[in-house]
Amino acid sequence: MINFVLPCLLALLISFVLTPTVRKLAFKIGAIDRPDCRKVHCKTMPRLGGLAVFLAFSATVLLTQPLNSKLIGLLVGGLLIVLLGILDDTRGLSAKVKLAGQIAAAAAVIPFGIQVEFITNPINVNEHMLHLGIWGIPVTIFWIISVTNAVNLIDGLDGLAGGTSFIAALTMAAITWQQDGTGMEVTLLALVLAASILGFLRYNFFPAKIFLGDTGSMFLGYALGTLAVMGVAKTATAISVIVPMVILGIPLLDVLFAILRRYQSQRPIFQPDKEHLHHRLMALGLSHRQTVLAIYAVNLILGVSAFLLTVLTTSQAALLLFILAVVIIVTANKIGVIGKVARTGTSSSVSQNLRQRSSKM
Repeated sequence: MINFVLPCLLALLISFVLTPTVRKLAFKIGAIDRPDCRKVHCKTMPRLGGLAVFLAFSATVLLTQPLNSKLIGLLVGGLLIVLLGILDDTRGLSAKVKLAGQIAAAAAVIPFGIQVEFITNPINVNEHMLHLGIWGIPVTIFWIISVTNAVNLIDGLDGLAGGTSFIAALTMAAITWQQDGTGMEVTLLALVLAASILGFLRYNFFPAKIFLGDTGSMFLGYALGTLAVMGVAKTATAISVIVPMVILGIPLLDVLFAILRRYQSQRPIFQPDKEHLHHRLMALGLSHRQTVLAIYAVNLILGVSAFLLTVLTTSQAALLLFILAVVIIVTANKIGVIGKVARTGTSSSVSQNLRQRSSKM
């Protein structure tokens, strides 16, 4: 147990101590986030906080773990995504350049043996596993990029992306704890990532003193996506292909719902809007803090559900997935993140909440 506790304490301490220094650095190099019509903060904020999380995670791994090929691949890809994030936080990058950088970072893990090798086939019991062969490379890259962008896109409120990633990392640790072999390695890495996030959340939870920035949100998405490939996706149970998606349900579903509603309203899919889950909850009257805590609660429910999927029988897991799907679709449609509900007043409601919060600060 001490082999888990000491690295986590070290990561927590490094992140906690480094974040104020990174905050000062962000102002010096121009990594700042100015408020605009789409954002909910009211003043200029430093946005390089993810650098502290990355340094805490990487330093802890290098100081406490014997390096192997997969660890090196994880750190190399993480460094690439962080460098990309720093450039975006300081200079601003086009969507095409960011995507190219994300592809490079995701592809960097392939030579180090991090790859989706098979997916389970819950339909055909005679062919339990579908071995992907060379197709595992594009599947791996697509998965890591998807999670990277999903976490990046939910980073819209103080502590939201960090807290969501913290819960996801703990869930991964709990699931891989049950596995043999590489499961323990991924458990430790997930716990170290969670500890690195926790040290940063002290400064990022509402009212935040620093933002994750693209540096942090992309690194967290990259790390979670890669750890899922290294650990959760390695199990050969019939339901294992779904488990990582449930763990990362909030960011992935938020992206999916954004695509659906923009297609439904005949808007460009990549056109930003203020109709994400956190925007809708604030429009319904929840405060900034209440919105974040509500989404944390949903993340916890999904995390517990993901864990249950790994211990239930296939039929029980299928029933749980069906219940989750129905509840998610009905709720999402009701609050307006999917369907065409009355959205007039969304922006004004959020703005009113912001004005009320500003008057109390």
